[in-house]
Amino acid sequence: MAAKRKLGATGLEVFPLCLGGNVFGWTADEAASFAVLDAFVEGGGNFVDTADVYSRWIPGHVGGESETVLGRWIASRKAKDRLLVATKVGAETALGKGLTREHIEKSVDASLRRLGVERIDLYYSHYDDPNTPLEETLRAFDALVKAGKVKALGLSNHSAERAQEALDTQKRLGLARYQVIQPEYNLVERSKFEGALQRVCEKEGLAVAPYFGLAAGFLTGKYQEGQPAPTSPRAGNVLKKYGNAKGWGVVAALKKVAERRGATPSQVALAWLETRPTVAAPIASATSVPQVKELLGAFSLKLEADDLRELDSASSK
Repeated sequence: MAAKRKLGATGLEVFPLCLGGNVFGWTADEAASFAVLDAFVEGGGNFVDTADVYSRWIPGHVGGESETVLGRWIASRKAKDRLLVATKVGAETALGKGLTREHIEKSVDASLRRLGVERIDLYYSHYDDPNTPLEETLRAFDALVKAGKVKALGLSNHSAERAQEALDTQKRLGLARYQVIQPEYNLVERSKFEGALQRVCEKEGLAVAPYFGLAAGFLTGKYQEGQPAPTSPRAGNVLKKYGNAKGWGVVAALKKVAERRGATPSQVALAWLETRPTVAAPIASATSVPQVKELLGAFSLKLEADDLRELDSASSK
């Protein structure tokens, strides 16, 4: 079982895999979600990521379905003290969207009710909101920390410039600080993080919990060049985004390394992320118990220098 590590300066100690909750109430119904969560915790996991908007994209859903399923699991397993929950605000839900003080206040209370907890461990600004004064947003988050509704703060989908501006403003005003960044980052999408945003994280001591660690399933090996897409709600979009020469080159390299190490492509992709500077816990989702066990196995896999060279070569093209 992998050892837990500190999540930046949040005071939280997390398993090196964060379980993605975007599938709860969507491609994993409540029973499947409960089984996934049980297997994750049994395997040593303690860190789960969700958002108030999950899964509003499904006809008939309004957002909050994932938080609701997670809250029911926490209640049924009496697991408030065994699980660290990250959720987000800012995407459009039935309550509105953005990072105004009013919207943040309404949204955090709704998330707390759905999750059935008194405090959210990590609360992210899901998207930048250039239409709301930054100071208003940051003061609203600071108030949540002071009120005990939130322990730590993070941000997702922000540029390096806006992230640095927010951190500088928090420091100048003496406000609770962003401690975690959640960017899109994986072997086929490196440019959104590597470079300016990574330098901000290194300079400011921020922990990184990248989403799409497996490129929405593209890096699991189930997608094959020249073959029909797997049967899943998001397969078509995944192939459209990643099914190019670079993507297939990365998949081929993953399969070679996986065969050499007696592992799976998913495990190799996550093990690669674990070697990256500032990355504390990549996020990956699962819809079945075997998938959870496979993901957990990534953190007993140690990649060698030749493995890293091969993966870097394929993913840098």
